[in-house]
Amino acid sequence: MSGLFVTFEGGDGVGKTTQATALEEWLQASGRSVVRTREPGGTEVGVLLRDIVLHHRGEVAPRAEALLYAADRAQHIATVVRPALARGDVVIQDRYLDSSVAYQGAGREIDPGQIRDLSLWAADGLLPDVTVLLDLDHAAARRRLDADDKPFDRLESERSDFHDRVRQAFLDLAAAESERFLVVDASLPAEDIAQTIRSRVATALAAGVGEPG
Repeated sequence: MSGLFVTFEGGDGVGKTTQATALEEWLQASGRSVVRTREPGGTEVGVLLRDIVLHHRGEVAPRAEALLYAADRAQHIATVVRPALARGDVVIQDRYLDSSVAYQGAGREIDPGQIRDLSLWAADGLLPDVTVLLDLDHAAARRRLDADDKPFDRLESERSDFHDRVRQAFLDLAAAESERFLVVDASLPAEDIAQTIRSRVATALAAGVGEPG
């Protein structure tokens, strides 16, 4: 049985956790073994790096930030994701290299091509089989975050123009790799979104794409 690598992307507050949970539950009910993970922070090393990149109170230079995310990714893919795919598991991951291109590339205004190359090197070339992009206007996403009444991390606290660049970068990535991406309007009802995602993942599983088990 082949493994399948599914990533969820989009700005903060678009509903990635809700949809990843729904997909995990559906796959498990269908008898698939699922590994649920995230970047940054999917390993013990990653937890330490996550605290630095998202919660460090002092300044982190943009290139240093990009390298910290790449270090997290290298450890995570080597020790969690590739072994799971080799077992034939479905990996559901919150954020991957597309987030780096969008946030550190477009958001921090570093060459997106350099960020992508760095990420691919860190991950030894691994790309997802399916990338779900939950797209939502930043103002609407911010209202959701405000309703949660939780402290913002370093990226959530950035200005609106930063988040506008991030959103556009995600859409540009999806347009450039339309076979990999599924773009979903995150303002739709949660169950409608979940059904759309299940349909795409079911098609990928039926086609037997992914890492060989």
